[in-house]
Amino acid sequence: MPLPFLTADRAFEAADDAALPYDDRDRWRRPYRPGPWRVGTAAIMLLLASFVLFAAVIIAATATPASAGVIFGVAAVVIVCALRLLRMGVWVSARGLRHVAFLRTRTAPWGQVAQVRTVQQPVRWLGLPRTVQGQALVLLRQGRAAGGAPTLLTTHNADFLARPEAFDRAADSVEAWADEYRRG
Repeated sequence: MPLPFLTADRAFEAADDAALPYDDRDRWRRPYRPGPWRVGTAAIMLLLASFVLFAAVIIAATATPASAGVIFGVAAVVIVCALRLLRMGVWVSARGLRHVAFLRTRTAPWGQVAQVRTVQQPVRWLGLPRTVQGQALVLLRQGRAAGGAPTLLTTHNADFLARPEAFDRAADSVEAWADEYRRG
């Protein structure tokens, strides 16, 4: 007896990503789902944190509280890094566009956004120094040179590696938000 609601091989429904009409447009939302590379890395980090927490409990029972505290601190840092990794990406709301990186967050109000567009350029593969030819969604701000435009999304980052259709949907969604709110 097949149970399609429990399987992962069902067809993607475009309506799942569409914002509902009663949703609050002032809330920050990511217009796409996090990719498998990002989720998998965060899951492995959380698994590592569970082992470190288990070790901290053993150390707390057998050694000094100070050494257990250090190990608990290491586990807390790993958990915070995993959660920050899941939070990374592009977020949009009626107030502007927010690019969340691992260590910094930049927000551009819609009044400062001149254009959001997809360009063909060399992009970093999974954020590493190696570059490959791909597409990138770039943000052009009012009164700034186009050469220094920050890259928001790429076809080879942790959310869209080997998923070009997902990149196209996400880029179209961010561009649609930008077109709607720059005029308004």
